[in-house]
Amino acid sequence: MAKVKGRRRKKEESRKKRKEKAEKKKEKRKPKKECKMKVRKVVEEWKIWDEKEEVAKLEAEARKMVSEKFYK
Repeated sequence: MAKVKGRRRKKEESRKKRKEKAEKKKEKRKPKKECKMKVRKVVEEWKIWDEKEEVAKLEAEARKMVSEKFYK
């Protein structure tokens, strides 16, 4: 029984060491640059959409001010 318990302890210790090493590696990893690029693209698309919406609002306001004769 004593040998079996000693083996179990060694296995548990080695598992703990492996887990610790894996955690250290995760901490050292840098975030991928791809994620930042995707975010930038989305932000740029939002800006474009906002500009398009503003232009559409301005056109609608201008149509309200001008009579139908001059729409074309």
